[in-house]
Amino acid sequence: MREKIHPEYVPARVHCTCGNEFMTRATRSELRVEVCSNCHPFYTGRQKLVDTGGRVERFQRRVAKGRLQNKQARPSS
Repeated sequence: MREKIHPEYVPARVHCTCGNEFMTRATRSELRVEVCSNCHPFYTGRQKLVDTGGRVERFQRRVAKGRLQNKQARPSS
């Protein structure tokens, strides 16, 4: 392995938006993350929606509208 080409690997404090903090090692001494293993849906089994500007609500309304139109377009048997 060549010398003096690798970054310094130091202890790092990680801050998550959920409030969780933990120590690890990284090339930077402090990291800020949006999702950690405490709040990630894969690990917790809970859905976490990060809604910016009502995008989720708009999408849900659009899907509901499409489902309603599909029901009306199908002939009754």
